[in-house]
Amino acid sequence: MLAPKRTKHRKGQKGRSKKRSVETRGTQLHFGSYGLQAMSMAYVDSKQLEAGRKAITHLTKRGGKMWIRIFPDKPISQRPPELTMGGGKGAVDHYAFPVKPGRVLYEVDGLPEKVAMDALRRAAFKMPVKCRIIKK
Repeated sequence: MLAPKRTKHRKGQKGRSKKRSVETRGTQLHFGSYGLQAMSMAYVDSKQLEAGRKAITHLTKRGGKMWIRIFPDKPISQRPPELTMGGGKGAVDHYAFPVKPGRVLYEVDGLPEKVAMDALRRAAFKMPVKCRIIKK
């Protein structure tokens, strides 16, 4: 799974989301001809990102080229179940990327349109956000 090699701080803070915020960076296609764009907000963790990558590579039979435009670098900590309050913050459970509407998650190129659309549609099923397929 994707995880940062080194981090400045082992455990991160949650942060607060702005209700009507949309993404300003990473909203356009830069590498490929087709892309998967998020339409809602959620944390995309490394397992979901890997599942989407596998779905794309399986359907394209490793043809063409694929880019993953996000990297999960936000540590998500979790306490063990049935533990009382107090005793500090839990250990880092996994890493995630906070996705806002408009962010491009995957890009593909060098494939026929039908294959690219189907591969990105399959990857969209693996994501916790509502997605749409965009093309250049």
